[in-house]
Amino acid sequence: MSERRLLLRGGSLFTSDDDLGVFTSGDVLVVDGVIREVGPEIIDPRAEIVPVHGSIVMPGLVDTHRHLWQTALRHVAADWTMSDYVAGMIQGIGPGFAPEDVRIAGLVGSLEALDAGTTTVMDWSHIVHTPAHADAAISALETAGIRAVYGYGLAALPAADWFESDLRRLAGTARFGRPDGLLTLALASWGPEFADVPTTVRDIELARELGLRISLHIGVGMMGAARAVTELDARGLLGDDLEFIHATTATDAELVRIAQTGGSVSVSPRVEMQMGHGYPATGRMLDAGLRPSLSVDIVSGIPGTLFGEMRAAMEAERARQNAAALSRHEWPGPLRVTAEDMVRMATIDGALALGLADVTGSLTPGKQADITVLRADVTSVPTADTIASQIVAADAHVVEHVLVAGEFRKRDGRIVGHDLAARRQDLDASRLRLLQAAGALV
Repeated sequence: MSERRLLLRGGSLFTSDDDLGVFTSGDVLVVDGVIREVGPEIIDPRAEIVPVHGSIVMPGLVDTHRHLWQTALRHVAADWTMSDYVAGMIQGIGPGFAPEDVRIAGLVGSLEALDAGTTTVMDWSHIVHTPAHADAAISALETAGIRAVYGYGLAALPAADWFESDLRRLAGTARFGRPDGLLTLALASWGPEFADVPTTVRDIELARELGLRISLHIGVGMMGAARAVTELDARGLLGDDLEFIHATTATDAELVRIAQTGGSVSVSPRVEMQMGHGYPATGRMLDAGLRPSLSVDIVSGIPGTLFGEMRAAMEAERARQNAAALSRHEWPGPLRVTAEDMVRMATIDGALALGLADVTGSLTPGKQADITVLRADVTSVPTADTIASQIVAADAHVVEHVLVAGEFRKRDGRIVGHDLAARRQDLDASRLRLLQAAGALV
């Protein structure tokens, strides 16, 4: 079988690789889905040439926490606080989800992510009412062709009697676990703030027995008073397989302990500021020695692009720093976070948080060819700014090409291989049924 060779030629390269850095003009050679070479003026007469002159070539974005099952309910939570969300979504609409609702939401949500340059997503799927719900969510990810960590999460507690056996079933299937495969399995635990410490301990022990990463929400608004990290630390449970979502009200000392034990963190700045989780902890995480990643969280409340999260995280942290300086009657000093920091959080730091840094997150030879290309646009050119600042200023409309493992998922500005009009009809039908069932149709 002949090799498939692609040569992205002539773009500005932001590699998210410390050794490679940035190229004002460079090429990326992809062979059979893997990045083979990165540099200026690569010559390969056997490769299909993809001209990207004047465009930015970067690693595909990595979203470390998104509830794809809520895709049909876009903007229903636009004016909700955290308590509104628990009552309206988790307790109100969520119980009405059938497996087909989960499937169509996961598929369209994945396509939405790909359209906006996100090639890897952690699907935090706390909508598993039955094993069929989990199978539907996984099927959606496979159909979309996105790289994904499937976070298996129960829709309600206490855990059903089939929970453990079903997680074991999925952990043993061939669809997960391949080092270069598109799907990875993880456990999305409710955690000690939404559940309790004994339940969380059992979750962590089970996941570790199965060799799965664990993701959990902590430091969420008033619930952060439970001091979840301190409780887990006292039991010797912190480790490099734990991903902590939000951590807005975690103490500085708790953030340091996460860093010391190799854990990772995910920031969802727009949701955190909107819904009352607390002020985004991006700068405090950096001060603690962590490398925060970024996530959209819920498209039922906010738009679904990581470009928006980059801007929100950067602006929120700069506002915090500047307000502190002004409160001391001082002019603000050097910026704590830069545009380049934001792009790294949305790429290589996201891959690190999900345990996928050897696979994706940078334009490094040997990694999977998960690549996003941003075209030159009236909003970004002409410019004398850095490539990183152009990326942070971008949005879905300038995403020209998206490749996952070397396969085009979006090409020339259009999603490949999916009838979006038909999927939109499916999604609308699901939305209407869910809202009617919940008595929330307006």
